[in-house]
Amino acid sequence: MSRPPPDPRAVPHYDGGAEKLLEIVQRTVVELHPQAAEGLHVTLHSVLDRDLGVDSLARVELWSRIEHEFGVRLPEHLFASADTPADVLRVLHSRHGAEAVRPLPASDAGEALTAAGQTPDAARTLIEVLDWHVRHQPQHLHVRLLGERDQQEAISYGALHQGALAVAAGLQRSGLRAGQTVALMLPTGRDFLQGFLGILLAGGVPVPIYPPLRLSQIEDHLRRQAGILHNAEAKVLITVTQAKLLARLLRPQVPSLARIASVAELMGEGGECVTPLRQPGDIAFLQYTSGSTGQPKGVMVSHANLLANLRAMGRALKVGPQDVFVSWLPMYHDMGLIGAWLGSLYYGYNLVLMSPLAFLARPERWLWAIDSMRGTLSAAPNFAYELCLNKLADSDLEGLNLSSWRLAFNGAEPVSPDTLQRFTEHFVRYGLAPTALTPVYGLAEATLGVAFPPLDRGPLIDRVQREAFQTRGTALPAEADASATLRFVSSGRPLPGHQIRIVDGRGVELPERSEGHLQFSGPSTTGGYYRNPEETRRVLRDGWIDSLDFAYMAAGEVYLTGRAKDLIIRAGRNIYPYDVEAAVGNLPGLRKGCIAVFGSPDPATGTERLVVLAESYEKEAAARQRLQQEVNRIVVDLTGVSPDDIVLAPPHSVLKTSSGKIRRAASRELYERGEVGRPHLAVWRQLLRLVLQAVRGHFSRSWRRGRTALYAAYIWLLFWLVTPLTWLGVALLPRQRWCRSFTRAAARLFVWLTGVPFSVTGLEHLPESGASVLAVNHASYLDGVILCAVLPPRFSFVAKRELAGQWVAGRFLRKLGARFVERFDLQRSAADTGPLAEALEAGQPLVFFPEGTFTREPGLRTFHMGAFVLAARTGVPLLPVAIRGTRRVLRDGQWFPRYGAIHVNVCSPLLAQGPDWTAAIKLRDTTIAMLLEHLDESERAQRAG
Repeated sequence: MSRPPPDPRAVPHYDGGAEKLLEIVQRTVVELHPQAAEGLHVTLHSVLDRDLGVDSLARVELWSRIEHEFGVRLPEHLFASADTPADVLRVLHSRHGAEAVRPLPASDAGEALTAAGQTPDAARTLIEVLDWHVRHQPQHLHVRLLGERDQQEAISYGALHQGALAVAAGLQRSGLRAGQTVALMLPTGRDFLQGFLGILLAGGVPVPIYPPLRLSQIEDHLRRQAGILHNAEAKVLITVTQAKLLARLLRPQVPSLARIASVAELMGEGGECVTPLRQPGDIAFLQYTSGSTGQPKGVMVSHANLLANLRAMGRALKVGPQDVFVSWLPMYHDMGLIGAWLGSLYYGYNLVLMSPLAFLARPERWLWAIDSMRGTLSAAPNFAYELCLNKLADSDLEGLNLSSWRLAFNGAEPVSPDTLQRFTEHFVRYGLAPTALTPVYGLAEATLGVAFPPLDRGPLIDRVQREAFQTRGTALPAEADASATLRFVSSGRPLPGHQIRIVDGRGVELPERSEGHLQFSGPSTTGGYYRNPEETRRVLRDGWIDSLDFAYMAAGEVYLTGRAKDLIIRAGRNIYPYDVEAAVGNLPGLRKGCIAVFGSPDPATGTERLVVLAESYEKEAAARQRLQQEVNRIVVDLTGVSPDDIVLAPPHSVLKTSSGKIRRAASRELYERGEVGRPHLAVWRQLLRLVLQAVRGHFSRSWRRGRTALYAAYIWLLFWLVTPLTWLGVALLPRQRWCRSFTRAAARLFVWLTGVPFSVTGLEHLPESGASVLAVNHASYLDGVILCAVLPPRFSFVAKRELAGQWVAGRFLRKLGARFVERFDLQRSAADTGPLAEALEAGQPLVFFPEGTFTREPGLRTFHMGAFVLAARTGVPLLPVAIRGTRRVLRDGQWFPRYGAIHVNVCSPLLAQGPDWTAAIKLRDTTIAMLLEHLDESERAQRAG
């Protein structure tokens, strides 16, 4: 297990007293928050309330333990004035004549961290990674954007954080709640970086999707994106201003989509961002698969998955702040998002970003950027290396120096051994080390990386006997002079802490050099696909994920052989499209990289036909016939069987993903519908069809919104009729019991008039007389009204003291017999427990909201200890009370009530096992567990994370 980084402000003389103090604080905090024990790192400068969640009563216990274990009596003023353990240590040192604490200046700390190459190893979420860099090196260069004519724009950690906070504030003002998804349809640039992190800071889940590339295929593109947005239930779509009109056409197909905005619009709305607490198990983002073999699926990548993968890849590749990553990869693709950007965010090395379009237009810009920026790391799919080989002349590369490039990753699609060999041979003259080419294996379901080869070795290519492999799936090594061979590239060994196995169709593990299904497991393995349990069950088996790839193992290294869905079985042979496509693509007259080979069922015989779909500019009949004959010859030579159909189609007939991979399943569907070669509908006809769909959807949504608005208006009219009359009645009634009974009747009338489904269970658990404590979860302003309607009139509410000074609310609560407690003055807050204990001993039952407040996001907030300490000291029963549904009806910050069911459950009474602090802690934990049993799924999941 990696050790957490040293605190940059650590005490120069970290003596036994400091260690003892930190151990006391750590032990107390773990008792308070056992769910945070893993990864908890208490330093002398941890803020007691903000960082460690130590409230006033917990501080009383902490002070008592410090005084007992150090044998001292701390000054009273320190109880309220101490913010950190360092403040306490100063007093302890002064009493013993020790040296006072002198924090290390922040600037020196940042320089020391950079020099030492420290990384945020204690971070549990991506948000904590960003916070770590902002605290330690806010001015450190993070990203350098390369624009037109290689213009540069530098972004520091601090600047990126400020921009992301502004985006987050705009999203929260738009009504975004924790756990809701936000789609990012943005090109590579500052907006994407700020938008992605802004979503995280707002508590949302980013969903990167790609913007449209060609207007001629706009309808297909929007249809695919609508499928992603609908599956993701995206609340907001962030895109460029120019694309907002097109994006609005998606709204009728995505009922959840409430807003479409640009980054500039969100940043311009002002306001503050309150970042909700996120746990390692929470989803960090959704990575939608490319769809090369079917419909895209949203891979759930948790913060724990992401950090585990980044740390494993970093150890395998020995990356650090001294590296420079140069990338043109799209940010919606996992290689660009995780491998390039988030890797640099974690390890603190510089990232040089350029547009994918800049690379496609001028591939040499990628290589020259590595030269000028002294890039050490870069990654690309196989086609990019081919593009550099085929499109660049010697004049484009004159003076190029690639000697700094130590790792040239090749992944994301089948790696060609020919490409590796040719690229190395061609660019070694420009300083490229022969060992730099690094074939890797990864996929979104593993967050990113699964297997990497050993450093400084270079590519390893295995030659196997074709006949044995195609007929029996056995990768027998071929003799050096053998002709009928296949070549496969090693992707290396599994990452540290991860495993790979090869199994047959029954799930039985196969021996070495036997081809089968590649399965993997490890800490970065996804929990499944978002809102797609069927697909999740299909690939997730006993903690192992079926990659849907075929492979074999040899000498501990993995060799990828093909996609399971792409495999074609003809005449007892296994035929893999990649080899055929690569060979056929070399024919003059065909468009290289625009060949699709797939199997298609024959309706007449029920067997699978072998189909070759190839793009060509040739129109002359004789030339086309010669091309078909050449294609047939190559296929027979490679596979031993003749293709059943060879289709020469015009350009752009072979469908591809956004990253350039062949969409064989979609191309097969096009072929089976007989639509290959048909011209695309004119752009105006595609847009017209989309507009008509949008209009139909708009009317449907307008009707639903109208009903919702009318209901909200009715609720507010009801509120302003009932509330003043209730207040007036309470003000005039002379007796407290009459006031409570009147308030209960008014609350019941209000709930009945709202028409919401309302139910109560467990009232039989309430004691008929005597003192008791009710601990109630807090989710909405409605909670007080609901409790007034449910509880007998003998209960008194415990409210925050600032309400007592308000003329309207204070007078109303005092007439009802509410008890007030201080929240901000720590000494007074601790002192308020005395009168509350006296009230309980006198037989007065009390109602507490232990969370103290409520927020927008689901789940329970941190519980304050007051109710539990009082119940333990006085020995009275404590009853957990769960209110479910009020957050949905009236959410914090949302003055737009919605129709929804409300349920209250009074749980069985609990008795503390003693009057001490430990008993109070156990009472609190039992209460939380009982409340969670009665909350809805989202609240339980939020707390469990």
